[in-house]
Amino acid sequence: MRLLYILATYLLFPLLFPVLCLYRKTRHGLWQRLGFYARGALPQRGDGPVVWLHGASAGDLLALSPMFGPLRARFPGCQLILSTMTDSGHAMATGRLAKDIDGVVYVPYDLWGATRRAVKAIRPDILVLEYTEVWPNLIRAAKRGGARVVMTNGRFSPSNVGRYRWLFRLIGNPLKDFDLMLMRTEDEAERARSLGAKPDWVTVTGNTKFDSLSSGPAPEDGALREALGLAVGATVWIAGSTHEGEEGVLLGVYSRLLARWPELRLVIAPRYVDRAGRVVSLAREAGLSAGLRSQGNPERAQVVVLDTIGELSRAYRLGTVVFVGGSFTKRGGQNILEPAGQGRPVLFGPHMDNFRDSVTVLSGHGGLQVADAEALHTRLVELLEDPRRIEELGARALETVGRISGASERNAEAMTTLFPHGRPAPR
Repeated sequence: MRLLYILATYLLFPLLFPVLCLYRKTRHGLWQRLGFYARGALPQRGDGPVVWLHGASAGDLLALSPMFGPLRARFPGCQLILSTMTDSGHAMATGRLAKDIDGVVYVPYDLWGATRRAVKAIRPDILVLEYTEVWPNLIRAAKRGGARVVMTNGRFSPSNVGRYRWLFRLIGNPLKDFDLMLMRTEDEAERARSLGAKPDWVTVTGNTKFDSLSSGPAPEDGALREALGLAVGATVWIAGSTHEGEEGVLLGVYSRLLARWPELRLVIAPRYVDRAGRVVSLAREAGLSAGLRSQGNPERAQVVVLDTIGELSRAYRLGTVVFVGGSFTKRGGQNILEPAGQGRPVLFGPHMDNFRDSVTVLSGHGGLQVADAEALHTRLVELLEDPRRIEELGARALETVGRISGASERNAEAMTTLFPHGRPAPR
């Protein structure tokens, strides 16, 4: 069965390769994706264990980041190597996360040769895979290289269980190769067991993305405020992680609010920063002045577009009230807990299929779901009329986020059980 998967990947790869090379999210790092690393691309191995953590995108790496400290505490002298699939993830790792890690690479294509070359070069003691990053050849290569394989923030969508079962029956079950599966909820854990994971190695530890959400004011907040062109004390509506089709709706709501609150400012952070120019154009077509954060918004425009990577969480701290995008489209939502962790009321639309757990946690506790643009306008009017209500909802959101944290510590502690003496033997 494993042989069938190996053959299938080599047969399909020539067809997918041109797409992977041209697709804007995955077109860089070709040699690393094939398992070849230039001199100096990886740190020289030290005396401690190597922990290889993989997250597909920038958001996934942020969810992994709260584990860095707990892992270093439990595995003294360890090296943390991050891998990612997307160019934005790589930019996040080499920028915002660089000071906390020891190296970053693009994850290898799940080909028999590429994965083995990568494992031979990195020599991990632990391979940590995020969410549903189940790559059979990579997992097998890591196991053959002597690594323990761990899933964190594990999830399996109920709608996809049948597909997974069919695929695993066809190619062999990669879940049997995991040494530890750390799941977000008991429902997720039960689905993992039903798919063939070893029951004793499946446990519920929660979601690490909750651990990185709460943070207070920082010295760099003032610089970001200046770059966005926001006055101290300004009333600011921040629309984060917006998608195509949403900005026009939000600009329409904002234009209506301006009639009553002419000093209100709108910060839009598109999910993909290469759409920043498009958002600026939409604002100007709506008769609004618009500027870019990357240019310092010198005109102090009504609408400013956050066109940089890694600053959205800090930008939320500058807001009065927040709307999170991906929820007025069929995208399935974006992270509503991030602004909640900054103590801000959070509004979001009806389409939150990918963040149902977050909706459950936040609804009634600082989060407000709205059905459409009209409902969004109504809610914003109510909030802007009542600053004390804004403060109350923000405090409730922050308290809620603090209550659900701790998964990173539990995950790191669970990984120590993989080794007889709590840590890997020196290699």
